[in-house]
Amino acid sequence: MSPVGAAVKAAAAGARRPSGPVAAEVGGLVVDRSGAVEAAAARPRILRPADYGVPLPEWLQRCIEHVPPGVGDVCPTDAEALLASAFDFAYQLHDGQYRASGEPYIIHPIAVADLLRDIGASAGVIAAGFLHDVVEDTDVTPEEIEAHFGPEVRALVEGVTKLGGIHFTNHTQAQAENLRRMFLAMASDIRVVLVKLADRLHNMRTLGALKPEKQQRIARETREIYAPLANRLGIGRFKWELEDLAFKMLEPEAFRDMQQQVSTKRSEREQRLAVTVQLLRDRLAAAGLQDCEVSGRPKHLYGIWSKMERQQKAFHEIYDVAALRILCPSLEACYRALAVVHDTFRPIPGRFKDYIGLPKPNGYQSLHTAVIGRHRPVEVQIRTSDMHQVAEYGIAAHWKYKEGGSPASTGGDTERFNWLRQLVDWQKEDGGEDSSDYLASIKEDLFDEEVFVFTPKGDVVGLRKGSTAVDFAFRIHSEVGNHCQGVRINDRLCPLATPLQNGDFVQVITAKNAHPSLDWLNFVATPTARNRIRQWYKRSHREDNIQRGTDMLERELGREGFDGLLNGEAMARVARRCNLVGTEDLLAALGFGGVTLHQVLNRLREEIRLATEAATPVLSNEQVAAGVGSQATAVPPGPGSGAGSPILGVEGLEYRMGGCCSPLPGEPILGSVALGNHGITIHRQDCSNVAQVPLERRLPVRWNPAIDQGKRRYPVQLRIEVLDRVGVLKDILTRLSDHRINVSDARVRTAYDKPARIDLRVELISAGQLRTTMDQIRSMADVLDICRTGIG
Repeated sequence: MSPVGAAVKAAAAGARRPSGPVAAEVGGLVVDRSGAVEAAAARPRILRPADYGVPLPEWLQRCIEHVPPGVGDVCPTDAEALLASAFDFAYQLHDGQYRASGEPYIIHPIAVADLLRDIGASAGVIAAGFLHDVVEDTDVTPEEIEAHFGPEVRALVEGVTKLGGIHFTNHTQAQAENLRRMFLAMASDIRVVLVKLADRLHNMRTLGALKPEKQQRIARETREIYAPLANRLGIGRFKWELEDLAFKMLEPEAFRDMQQQVSTKRSEREQRLAVTVQLLRDRLAAAGLQDCEVSGRPKHLYGIWSKMERQQKAFHEIYDVAALRILCPSLEACYRALAVVHDTFRPIPGRFKDYIGLPKPNGYQSLHTAVIGRHRPVEVQIRTSDMHQVAEYGIAAHWKYKEGGSPASTGGDTERFNWLRQLVDWQKEDGGEDSSDYLASIKEDLFDEEVFVFTPKGDVVGLRKGSTAVDFAFRIHSEVGNHCQGVRINDRLCPLATPLQNGDFVQVITAKNAHPSLDWLNFVATPTARNRIRQWYKRSHREDNIQRGTDMLERELGREGFDGLLNGEAMARVARRCNLVGTEDLLAALGFGGVTLHQVLNRLREEIRLATEAATPVLSNEQVAAGVGSQATAVPPGPGSGAGSPILGVEGLEYRMGGCCSPLPGEPILGSVALGNHGITIHRQDCSNVAQVPLERRLPVRWNPAIDQGKRRYPVQLRIEVLDRVGVLKDILTRLSDHRINVSDARVRTAYDKPARIDLRVELISAGQLRTTMDQIRSMADVLDICRTGIG
């Protein structure tokens, strides 16, 4: 046994491990954690890397080969000794544990440590990567970690262990609490999140062994939180892969389509790019910039797809599928290289961005431009090697995070962590309240800003597009927003609702007696500002808000029986469903806009319906169908009467709606002259019966735009295939009733061991309402299929 293995055995001798094998699931990955320390006792002495029996990266093999005698007796000071010691420690403790895929669990800590080394993390952080699961999954204590590896490694391992409970669920309050813990840990030592990101990246790479619903949950939280967090910290290498892996899991068809489209013309694209690269190299050398490195770089699949979705373009319309990167030896060389690029190719107006003079908040610096290359536009990035390191590895590339990890360190780079300070400050101010608001602000603060403005001192503040001076004020500090009275933009007094533009200098005018106005909610663009305004208003006007919410409900529900309903159990349950403590909190939230009247009424009706159903015998689907009234409110249009007719083109003629296709306003229609003096039949133009009507009997008609079609209802027949469950028809009818859609007929057909078929005749006002109705029914859990049929 190696010295560290012996130390582990001694530390855990007679310790807390229960007798017998222990099986558990940790983060959905560990399936067995039995006998790690006991197995360590019988392990032969480790002499070579190959003795571990698992694949090891070359750098770790070298560390093990160079390890001096006695490592593990005291805290290793040599970097190689620290890494070899940490790996051996983790190896002994995880022995006997396996991942859901069946691999030895130690494969995961090795992969995490390897990722951390790739981004240039320090030896202490890499050691924490080896050890990040030992406190949670084994009997070793933080004190024992410190005894072997020192206080720095202990602090990092403890920080990651505290984040181990972060699993994003549908419960908003639990999700917000987990995020609060993460950002508090980051504020203490931001390197903790480097380990967490590496841990998440390897888990995403090996997600295939988990159940599909767990894959979806992990991929969604990765795309919504972890990938933007990696971007905020400037770790481009992690961000790109996390986005692509989440994209593959959440949008598998779109992912495969993107892969196919990118690979279809790859050779042609690479050949065209190689010619452009060589041309630029020659031109740069001729300008005395032969030390510049020019290379092509492929865009990541998620980046291409999201740009297609955002700009509503097809793949062939996205020109920056691949791009050029120029690495220069100095800052001056970057701008000289830019001049060469613009001299060689024609620049595209409006596409140049100078992130060197105006860095992004995460520290990213580069010159971006787009030019017309060999018959196609090409995106070009120009930066120094140091800037490239920051772009790829973010905070891990900066010296101060290799020594001490706190973002509170002095220096100019602290500005890039203002967003983190604000999140931590806010959660200290507001405690555990307003979890949904907190989550909204987190997601806003993690994603890229689109507008960059200056404070009077010249500091850069990033905001989302469309932000106003009020958004700017709350981004600076909540007290600045709470006492904002006016604003000067570029030394001119402007309205608070003025949208900010790139490069604006913004000076907020404050006053002690000034306070937020609810009118600000009409123009602020950021969730942070919106939530702070509501927070202030809620705290300052609670009694007024309760009265306002009470008045709103009373106007909607009526005075009779209102007090009993307000103080009843149904209203208390509605409050709990809105994540509020009681009815008073619900009324206050309704008064200041925290919840909408529509939400409260819908949930109240549902609670009353559930209470009623609990006391009502369950009816079969056939009994429910028999109880559907046959009274139809749809009135078939009669003779055409000019401007008063809903159909133009049938003036003075009798007409009726074709039962074969049941046309609705908003659908193209056609008239058919019936034989035997039976008037005009109105069909949809895509009706199958239209093809059988001779051309001479076809009459061009259209809906009358001057008539309010919303006052008329037209019958439509729907056929719904559902799982044969008692109550499914009642659920469908309730859904339709909630949206005020009348059902004039319902029929149910069932067969043994087959889905049930429900035929409904509904009365609708337009084709748009039909699409919405079908989508609402289709989204129900028991519905297999829905289609529109003719009225028999």
